[in-house]
Amino acid sequence: MCRLALKSADEPFSPYEVLTAMEAMQEGYDGSGLGLLLRGIEFEDFKLHPRHVILSGIAHTERALNRMADYMTDSGYDFRYQHDFERRKGIIDERSRGRFKYVVRVYRVPERWKSLTKKEQEAELLATRLALRKDGEDHGGDLTVFSLWNDVITIKEVGWPLQVGNGLSLDDNRIRARVVMAQGRQNTNYGINLYACHPFFIQGISTMTNGENTAFIPVKEYLEGREVPGYLGYHSDSEVFAHILHYVTKVLGLPLEVYKHVITPLKTEELDRHPQGEFLKGLRTACRRLIIDGPNAVIGTLPDETCLLVMDQKKLRPATVGGRPGAWAIASEMCGVDALVPDRDPSLDFQPMREHTVIIPPERKELTIWSQFDPFSLAQAA
Repeated sequence: MCRLALKSADEPFSPYEVLTAMEAMQEGYDGSGLGLLLRGIEFEDFKLHPRHVILSGIAHTERALNRMADYMTDSGYDFRYQHDFERRKGIIDERSRGRFKYVVRVYRVPERWKSLTKKEQEAELLATRLALRKDGEDHGGDLTVFSLWNDVITIKEVGWPLQVGNGLSLDDNRIRARVVMAQGRQNTNYGINLYACHPFFIQGISTMTNGENTAFIPVKEYLEGREVPGYLGYHSDSEVFAHILHYVTKVLGLPLEVYKHVITPLKTEELDRHPQGEFLKGLRTACRRLIIDGPNAVIGTLPDETCLLVMDQKKLRPATVGGRPGAWAIASEMCGVDALVPDRDPSLDFQPMREHTVIIPPERKELTIWSQFDPFSLAQAA
């Protein structure tokens, strides 16, 4: 098992808060990987502009850093800012693959993008990230690229949460965010690879998972067969959850509620009584190979800062959501929610059942608890 924690708040906060909360759940991970995704970024010494994007990754050599910089310049991106982490020596060791530099760079998007639609610009960002990733792979893995988006920073490292947080001085409050996702990895069936560390990211969509997807191979093969850019890699069986969410909302253009119907559809006798049963039966047939097998708890975020939590049918990986207007948390254990939002009414905490999708809307006033037995509106689709 792994451990997950998410905090979403109106006021930007330090990611170190979430790392501290992870300490309360430390028996559930082994230090083989920590992933952080920050959304709704505020830098202490730089103001983001709507035409800015943030590149996150690791350059393992100076040559890799230079190739990355040259590629961005040649592609028309205008460098504007670099966040340099205050590295504390001896906490994160220099590994045998050489010296490495954490990359958090802000670029202004190319001028030619002014004539592109939002969808076309998102496709360009994805293409750039994938090209940089391939460049790193072609050079022995000397460049690792996690995300390229307007207000997202992704950090992945081997180590314990506070070890990584202290090593990068994430407690200095120089970076704050409105949404922070964190996963402490327990290495089970894959080698240690930073791409295998949650959260996973594609075009502003991110998920992290506690569990094991035993239906991984058919799901992966189905996604790869769609020939959608970005459906690749799969160093972890959990990466498919991010891609399914992307496929449902971005490719099929269906509302968020449909995600649950795709990964864990209702039984035929339940669909017979559902007001949209015929549509959902057709969807189940078309997306049958995207049905997951658990146990899994999946936490996700969308570009508009919507956060969600879903469970699979087995419901053998716990997760709890709780909070108050303006600040909400999702965690694998209740003590994680306690650490993230202590000034809430814990009697209102919610643990979803197999049919629920728990949604924290961007305005963060209250939770939305949606059931698969409820109707949904296709007019909500993007």
